[in-house]
Amino acid sequence: MPTPSSAFPQPSASDRCPCLSGSPFGECCDRFLTGGAHAPTAEQLMRSRYTGYAVGARDYLLETWHPSTRPTELALDPAVRWYRLDIERRERGGPLDRDGVVEFRAYWRNHADRTNRGVQHETSRFLRERGRWRYVDAID
Repeated sequence: MPTPSSAFPQPSASDRCPCLSGSPFGECCDRFLTGGAHAPTAEQLMRSRYTGYAVGARDYLLETWHPSTRPTELALDPAVRWYRLDIERRERGGPLDRDGVVEFRAYWRNHADRTNRGVQHETSRFLRERGRWRYVDAID
């Protein structure tokens, strides 16, 4: 799998994972982003996708998007820095479930001007097909 863009922050394996799970990046989302493993739950896929946005892993984001809703292109802005993820709610989405919902708030700021900031609040739907979780869409 291609590596994330160097225009984005690149944590080392021992750095705190951008998804704020409390685990080091190398033990958390990095293994999903590099193709070494698949997220076992909808929440873990959500966390790894958030990290994908934080590190500019465009190919990973597209790969983990459900084919029925996947865009043909995805432009990521390197000036946007994602710095905090709060998981607010989860429904189903376990290793044996076929679908799941994760509600989250993702906080960002514009690195270039340092004044523009915001929060993305979303309730996301996920489907597990052939043992792999995929992001479908936002339901809010």
